Amino acid sequence: MKTDVADCGDAAVRVSVRGGSVEQNWNTVRSIAARLDLGADGIVSVIPTYDALLVEFDNLLTDHDAVRALVSDAAAAPERLWGTPRTFEIPVVYGGEYGPDLGETAQFLGVTGAEVVRLHSASPLVMRCYGSPGGAPMLDGPAFGLPIPRRSSPRPRVAAGSVAVAGRQAVVSARPAPGGWAVIGRTPLTLVDPTSDQISEYRPGDLFVFRAIDADRWDDFDGRSLLPVGGDPHG
Repeated sequence: MKTDVADCGDAAVRVSVRGGSVEQNWNTVRSIAARLDLGADGIVSVIPTYDALLVEFDNLLTDHDAVRALVSDAAAAPERLWGTPRTFEIPVVYGGEYGPDLGETAQFLGVTGAEVVRLHSASPLVMRCYGSPGGAPMLDGPAFGLPIPRRSSPRPRVAAGSVAVAGRQAVVSARPAPGGWAVIGRTPLTLVDPTSDQISEYRPGDLFVFRAIDADRWDDFDGRSLLPVGGDPHG
């Protein structure tokens, strides 16, 4: 695998990892991020994605060359520095007003709406990184067989908790925001708390399991926070 580091303004570098499998590249990115998150001097934040990460630093305390050296050391000996993946169970009301694109998604795939729901909830989906809006969990997509197209006209507002798919990815909206992904359902759970020191419980590598519920059970879960199944929520 090869690691490329490029300056990104006067207080950040962008690190790209390539040459390995998708899983190898992702794990190397996570390893570098975890190493830098341990408190490297001058590092302000580390934002990992699938095969790249942004490292922001305080340029009064360090500089590009020093950060490049930290990245090089971390990339030279990648190691697992994160905990065991946890599982989050997501109750979802699929279709209707909660999932207005379920029917169109089913039509595109040539299956029934019930089959879309079955495929979406059949297996745990791995969270790969935080996305927009507001720390939404970006997940592997379900085994639909085909990449799901984005909407030709994005919605000006997608409700928090919306469960959506696009391409070969899945997501749960953490906060209300515009969006062009196909919304197939919505969860009544609250994913993030901006007033908390720990805004969300989930982290890359965790597993999300979706479970269909009827609309009349919405109030059973409304207002409850998303927490891992069993054990200590902080893993």
